[in-house]
Amino acid sequence: MISNENNAMNPGISTMLKKYRFAIGLALVIAAIYFTNRSVGTEAFGISVSNTKEMLSLLPPVFILVGLLDVWVPKETIIRDMGEDSGWKGILMALFLGSAAAGPLYVAFPITALLLRKRARLAYILFFLGVWSTTKLPILLYEISYMGLKFTAIHAAVGLPFFLLFSIIIEKVMPEDSRESLYRKAEMELP
Repeated sequence: MISNENNAMNPGISTMLKKYRFAIGLALVIAAIYFTNRSVGTEAFGISVSNTKEMLSLLPPVFILVGLLDVWVPKETIIRDMGEDSGWKGILMALFLGSAAAGPLYVAFPITALLLRKRARLAYILFFLGVWSTTKLPILLYEISYMGLKFTAIHAAVGLPFFLLFSIIIEKVMPEDSRESLYRKAEMELP
């Protein structure tokens, strides 16, 4: 552990350790696995490197797109189309955005931050994440080809109402001040 005396002398190291504690922890776990079982540790390291490369190839274009959307799409447009009073239009927008997406779920988080910053309704943002995770077009096509149309139709017919219902429940259960705090935090931070 870093002492308070060291923190006062070098706050940059303390900040860096705090910011990257999960990555450092993961590296330590992989090192421990490697020293316990070299083949498993080598495989774990290889998978981590592969996943990192994939993530680094996907996120920069997403950040560029999110930056452009942030500039090009006015806050008022998002509030009108996905805000508190948008009704079915907001649900359909979240469904379209989530279904037309490509890439793993972590690619959706910068878009989620943008929607929060632009004051989209929280229930629609949660619904968007649910749609992205299970019923985006590439996944549906994959499911149809391997599991059949009937399975995919049942999966979507059960999943979509479930995501919508629980996103509304989560929004209603979440205190107003917590929601407002979430919006304010998103407005202060860039993805």
